[in-house]
Amino acid sequence: MRQRRGLIAVAAATVVVGGGVGLGLWAASGDEGGSGGTAVGSADETSAASRGAASRSASPTPSPTRSYPLSQAPRTIPAVRSHTPARGPGWRPAKGDRVVVEDADLVDEGRLIAGELGLTYGGESGDLRAGDVRLALNDDEGANPESYAMTVRGGRVTISGPSDAGVFYGTRTLKQEVHGGGTAPEGVVHDQPAKPRRGFMLDIARKPFTAAWIEDRVRELGDLKFNELGLHLSDDQGFRIESTSHPEIVSKDHLTKAQVKQIVDLAASRHITVVPEIDSPGHLGAVLAAHPDLQLRNVSGVATRGAIDISKDASAAIVDELLDEYAGLFPGDQWHLGGDEYQALTVANPQASFPQLAAEATKAYGSRGTVADLTTGWLNDRADTVRDHVRTMRVWNDGFFANTSVQAAKDLQVAYWTGKEIGARQPVAYLSAGRKVLNYNDEYLYYVLGEPQTFVYPTGRRIYEQWTPRVLRGTTAVPAKYDGQILGGSFAVWCDLANSQTQNQVAAGIRMPLRATVQKLWDPGTPALTWTQFKSLADKVG
Repeated sequence: MRQRRGLIAVAAATVVVGGGVGLGLWAASGDEGGSGGTAVGSADETSAASRGAASRSASPTPSPTRSYPLSQAPRTIPAVRSHTPARGPGWRPAKGDRVVVEDADLVDEGRLIAGELGLTYGGESGDLRAGDVRLALNDDEGANPESYAMTVRGGRVTISGPSDAGVFYGTRTLKQEVHGGGTAPEGVVHDQPAKPRRGFMLDIARKPFTAAWIEDRVRELGDLKFNELGLHLSDDQGFRIESTSHPEIVSKDHLTKAQVKQIVDLAASRHITVVPEIDSPGHLGAVLAAHPDLQLRNVSGVATRGAIDISKDASAAIVDELLDEYAGLFPGDQWHLGGDEYQALTVANPQASFPQLAAEATKAYGSRGTVADLTTGWLNDRADTVRDHVRTMRVWNDGFFANTSVQAAKDLQVAYWTGKEIGARQPVAYLSAGRKVLNYNDEYLYYVLGEPQTFVYPTGRRIYEQWTPRVLRGTTAVPAKYDGQILGGSFAVWCDLANSQTQNQVAAGIRMPLRATVQKLWDPGTPALTWTQFKSLADKVG
């Protein structure tokens, strides 16, 4: 992604829109931005373009005058943050209209939106034509790289931003405007997300999902301005990606590396980072099934489910080999180390129950070394392996332990999901220590198949009306002073009872929760639309 300087100046009388209000079809005008795309849309898109062409040939594109009502803000999901209204007819796609780009870095964005709206992709061009959609990079060095400006004026659309990601999000707004009402309203949109991490996490270890299904979710996520797809690759039930370093651990039903690369490439084209997770030292049952000698056993010789014996050098070796192997397959800058629910630490006296771990802890950290110290040291060692690949790493909150002589590496971010673990700590304990946090609140954002234990399927309405990124645990928000440390969050699908739903039922079940989640990550304020209005809008814009 490139960044360049200079956002478009905001026209006078900017109307700030929380939650994407505005019920009209017309929009406002102001300063120009920049954009691009390619041809051949759906039948609906082509017919929309034909209707636009017919209306344009019947009468020339009118200039904005006071004969038009003042435009209202576009209605999109997530809602645009700011809109400057103007008088004018707005813009709708017409046959023969072009998408042109001012920079070669925007070719992919240009071709995509052109194809989606049934327009012609005109490549790099400096000339101005009626009906053009123009994509451009600007030079605003200090701007949010995911921000954009979209100007609809004089029968043309210009989308600009400091990076190709921002311009891409502008094209998503345009696509929704056209799908929702046929017309992009006259005026100027200035938009940017509140949170830099907007994710969806999928457990493909317990339940295999087809590559095609995952690709469909990538397209859906891109249109909604999500920018992360988390993949939980391994667990006790399966290891779901082809491996060349350890083919013996791979489940029969798995994704090939070629399929994964196709998913990763599609995600990159939508400015989505795929975040892999190989959870350790717990949740490794599928690996241990092929390597029973590495299974953690207690003092009585009883195997501990999913737990690897971290006192053995071979345990570290196999996990590091997998981390190194998959770093090449997932080139994004984010990585999830897992770290949760290591069963050795759920017993009353870990030192007595697992004497081999206790012995290794005192060997490594002195006479006061504990199993919790050894587990923290394991996590730090795995972080060293991933850090060599220049990744930013996150760990589940119950992978951080209090009152240990060994501290988790300073650069590890907290993926906060629960307050139910043994020795649970409030989110403020992590925030006050200076940790950056990602919100995976299991009260709102966990879609657990079969609803085991106390889980219930989350609803979009509850997320939309009650949750914000500051609500990290339960239903209570942390103090506003910590908001800057909360980088965003992820809605998560976990497949504990894998056969409870088909993958198509999962897609239907998460549809509105995903839309509600991204609305609150893009703008955590109280939405202007009611839930009923928001749900109706989702049916219109897709």
